[in-house]
Amino acid sequence: MILGGIDIIVLSATLMAASTPVLLAATGELIAEKAGVLNLGVEGMMIMGAVGGFAAATVTGSPVLGFVGGALAGAVLAMVFAVLTQVFLSNQTATGLALTLFGLGLSALIGKGYEGVRPPPTPKLDLGPLADIPVLGPVLFSHDWVVYASLALVAGTWVFLRRSRAGLILRAVGESHDAAHALGYRVIAVRIAALAFGGAMAGFGGAYLSLVRVPQWTEGMTAGAGWIALAIVVFASWRPERVLIGAYLFGGISALQLQLQAAGYAIPVHLLSMAPYVLTIVVLVLLSALHRHGAQAAPADLGRSFHAAR
Repeated sequence: MILGGIDIIVLSATLMAASTPVLLAATGELIAEKAGVLNLGVEGMMIMGAVGGFAAATVTGSPVLGFVGGALAGAVLAMVFAVLTQVFLSNQTATGLALTLFGLGLSALIGKGYEGVRPPPTPKLDLGPLADIPVLGPVLFSHDWVVYASLALVAGTWVFLRRSRAGLILRAVGESHDAAHALGYRVIAVRIAALAFGGAMAGFGGAYLSLVRVPQWTEGMTAGAGWIALAIVVFASWRPERVLIGAYLFGGISALQLQLQAAGYAIPVHLLSMAPYVLTIVVLVLLSALHRHGAQAAPADLGRSFHAAR
């Protein structure tokens, strides 16, 4: 199915894979922010997940262990942030920015020995006859297991936040940590757990970049994906189903700009490369204007430090 020199089927299939790293990171950050913690270190956790997952996969020869390594690397960096902000009550904004800078520098150091190395391949799932369905087969049923895991994560996050007692406690902590503490909930423990999950998902998304999307290790390869994940959480008004829409919108624009280049359109490559980020900024500006006329969707205690002695 060709339209204007662009294969729509290939574009749609590429969209899902291109969206996966950002979708994973944004869903993890959503949980952290629902608990009332603003972690601006997503970019740093993603890049650490990319180098950690790449290193684990190449050393063990197992892409699955690579993804586990990426998630652990992201979670460890998130725990540094958790200790600094939840135990020592450092400023969340400044600490998050420092975390990103730290992650970018440390990943560059660790990754020097892995430049030019190819990781073990991550095979696509064999879904049998489903993959042979015209149009739908190549678009929906020809991906690796991580793509489907990211979709399951969004669904699981929605159920967790809306239908589980633990999700209700998490939301209560984010809306009013003082009230949650008065009811006997362990605010700090809840927030640390949410940060660990967010870091693991950011690292998981980073590992997908280095093991599947590229696949190789390149310094700074996240190229702002962590910042886009942060923006998508705002775009989604802190709702899991809207995170999916936002991530796929960003992934679709990213895939489209590659297709336009391949089709030979006379558009400067720099304009095509900046298109996904410009679109994200435009959407955020529009949402900010809309929020001025209504209630803010963010958790009420987002970014506020909690101290039990107050």
